[in-house]
Amino acid sequence: MSSGLDALVHRLRPAAAEPEGALILTHGRGADESDLLPLLDALDPERRLVGAAPRAPLQLPPMGYHWYVSGAVGHPDKKTFLETCDLLGSWLEAWAHETGVPIERTILGGFSQGTVMAYALGLGRGRPQPAGLVAFSGFLPEVDGFELDLEDRSGLPVAMGHGTYDDIISVDFGRAAKARLEAAGAAVTYRESPMPHAIDPGFLRELPAWVRSVIAGAANA
Repeated sequence: MSSGLDALVHRLRPAAAEPEGALILTHGRGADESDLLPLLDALDPERRLVGAAPRAPLQLPPMGYHWYVSGAVGHPDKKTFLETCDLLGSWLEAWAHETGVPIERTILGGFSQGTVMAYALGLGRGRPQPAGLVAFSGFLPEVDGFELDLEDRSGLPVAMGHGTYDDIISVDFGRAAKARLEAAGAAVTYRESPMPHAIDPGFLRELPAWVRSVIAGAANA
């Protein structure tokens, strides 16, 4: 069985020089590690950060790769979700060891199912807190045997974007996540866009400055 960084297929985007931090993006259901790879440059055009895009471990019909078996929206399948959380958590630990960049200087982000995994790994009880979270069109997972820690996330930067016409994961889930994270003290940057289940290019153009600010704050913490 694969271990360490070999546990998940992934694509690496090096930093231009000594990395100031890291950026890891997890793709949505049915895609693969190449899907969000261009966003590494979109979010960090100066390549201050070492970046990676891992591939989900499950290959399910009708096509592509999945982080878990989808159930009702908001409630991933318990078995596959918990197994993937363990696998992705171990992979992140190996990533931090290999790159020398700790989770505390790493921004975790994703789209759709990938956002769910970023939330799980960034907010799960007992997990180290990342430098920030980027959440496109996702939801905070509710799964038996898994617990989010939203007691005190004071100052945690979170950038959230959701389409008001999203018919896959309703914008109501984005609004609910925003409310819960703000109640926990997170510093939420939230944008709704008149679009379906997709990432708003306009919001993307706002985020490089946000990324620079998050990494600068993590370096001074």
